[in-house]
Amino acid sequence: MTNEEIDVETRIVEKAQAIFARYGFRKTTMDEIARATHKGKSTLYHYFPSKEALFTAVIEREVKELKAEIHQALAVENSAPEKLKTYILTRMHAFKRLANLYQAFADEYLENYRFIEKIRTSYDEYERKIISKILQEGVQAGLFAISDLDLIAHVIVVASKGLEYQWALDKDTTKTEQNIDTLLQIFFYGLFTRT
Repeated sequence: MTNEEIDVETRIVEKAQAIFARYGFRKTTMDEIARATHKGKSTLYHYFPSKEALFTAVIEREVKELKAEIHQALAVENSAPEKLKTYILTRMHAFKRLANLYQAFADEYLENYRFIEKIRTSYDEYERKIISKILQEGVQAGLFAISDLDLIAHVIVVASKGLEYQWALDKDTTKTEQNIDTLLQIFFYGLFTRT
């Protein structure tokens, strides 16, 4: 692909990202994207054989952006508990901003599409690995006593997803951050009182 072709493809994805975010996958048409990019539909189909393929490119772009934000945020944290909190907060803030990614992961309608399921599965695996790594750091530092890292990582991923929708609706991020602190306190210290 030439530099010019890469520029055209990038411009199409950028414009499509904004349109999909505004109208959603179902309501967005290739005609709208063609008008926004000032290209013919045949040009869109040259780069992306279907609306699904274009939406996939948009989601992959947002996943890449999210992963970069997460890695950057984690790089400045020293302790495993802070890394875990930072991971969840960064992810939550990003999902509020990355509307297409949130839609792809939350919209039940999109569950019927194999291309979305593939992205979801890949991202879920990424989340479990990064959380397992953070938990392992905590175990090595003597901060966590965990016998099954994969299970606890899976539980944290599922718990975070269960709260995602409410976090996305919350305008008060302070309240959301307090909820995350409470969730992490339960993970770190359990529900039992200390005697």
